[in-house]
Amino acid sequence: MIRTITISFLSAVLFTNCAVVRPGEVGVRQKLGKLSDEVTSQGPVFFNPFTSKVIKASVQTNDLELNLSLPSKEGLSILTQVSILYRLEQEKVPTIIRTYGLGYENIISNVFRSAAADVSSNFFAKDMHSGMRANIEEQIKTKMAEILNKQGIVIESVLMKSIQLPDGLAKSVERKLQAEQDAMRMEFVLQQEKLEAERKIIEAKGTRDSQKILSEGLNNDIIRLRSIEAFQELSKSQNSKIIITDGKTPMLID
Repeated sequence: MIRTITISFLSAVLFTNCAVVRPGEVGVRQKLGKLSDEVTSQGPVFFNPFTSKVIKASVQTNDLELNLSLPSKEGLSILTQVSILYRLEQEKVPTIIRTYGLGYENIISNVFRSAAADVSSNFFAKDMHSGMRANIEEQIKTKMAEILNKQGIVIESVLMKSIQLPDGLAKSVERKLQAEQDAMRMEFVLQQEKLEAERKIIEAKGTRDSQKILSEGLNNDIIRLRSIEAFQELSKSQNSKIIITDGKTPMLID
């Protein structure tokens, strides 16, 4: 009895193996060369090691870095370092493995090279070093997605991290950018000066208008009244005072 149990236990151990699928991975069982459509997202997977195995693949966002030379519209070669962020759709992992095997990154790389060459050849070299870079990245991503998304490979981003222009062109682009910055700075200064000039014109116009209003409002009666008020204020003072007039003061003249 004990011997039978022991043999059964050893047979179970001998003919059973276990693979652990970790978070961020999926496992697909392959039996006698045939890949199952069932995907295990996390946990243990038991299988017969003589007839089966478990193929594991990452479904996290992965970063594929490439260094390559891209053609520009004027025929220059631009050295570029690129990061391709991609992930596998969990339910399509069996299809991906059947179609590309586990070397799917080589497929992604080749698709990128083709798409990048098509897109970059429509742009000048200076565009890759300016605000057009985001547009170039988006167009490459779109071209790659047209081929890979239906296979279950999702392209999340294409990032051109480093762009090395030919020496002469790089200096030319730097001079152009510097000139544009100087022009923008000068435009700002001129705009400030224009605003300041307009402010002074408005201020001068206000002063002129106030003087005009004041002069139009003054007449002999008002001048006489102001003179009387002034002398009245002087008369209230306790100090001795001498008032000298040239004989033309309105107060002293009827």
